[in-house]
Amino acid sequence: MKEKKVYFFGDSIAFGQGVSICDTWVVKTAQFLKTLDNGIIVNNLSINGNTTRMALERMAYDIQGKDIYMLIIEFGMNDCNYWVTDCGVPRVSEISFKSNLIEIIERAFIFNTNKIVLLTNHVSGREDILCNSKITYQENNKHYNEIIREVVEESVSENVFLIDIEKYFIDYINIEKNPQLRKQKRDNLLLEDGIHLSRLGHDKYYEFFVDKLKEII
Repeated sequence: MKEKKVYFFGDSIAFGQGVSICDTWVVKTAQFLKTLDNGIIVNNLSINGNTTRMALERMAYDIQGKDIYMLIIEFGMNDCNYWVTDCGVPRVSEISFKSNLIEIIERAFIFNTNKIVLLTNHVSGREDILCNSKITYQENNKHYNEIIREVVEESVSENVFLIDIEKYFIDYINIEKNPQLRKQKRDNLLLEDGIHLSRLGHDKYYEFFVDKLKEII
């Protein structure tokens, strides 16, 4: 029986910064996939702090030539951020972010990846104005999620899929009618930094992700 390689390719959200390995949505997904097919091999190639630009630089070693069955791509929360040293521009511009995602997809298909899944990013709790800008972190995170959707919608391949994590988190939070309760519910999904997922956040991420992944795999 031929093995099926499922690779996660992302940043700290897929790596699971700030929680135990066993509590991350990626590890929980790997355990679930093994119950479906014991021939599935799961590898997590996510690195804290990575942008799509950095991801492209490591594709030659991490992705190319691996004959991956499914590549799950999760980037954006670093790309959309502004650093003090960048003088008012994001770490990766909108144009470059979109181009980088397209190139990651194209390269993956060239090297025989069968299916590609892109994820939007969850809602953050960062409502501060980004350095030397007029936009908050969460507003820019939301905007980069729209770019991710555009990449999937414009793809000519029927083997490129979207799992809209942002939409699920918004629906989950907005069940509460009271604004204070909505904020509390959102904050419970996150660590104190307002970006990385708490244990509960990983549980909810996994819950929705796997439900949608079943339809694709």
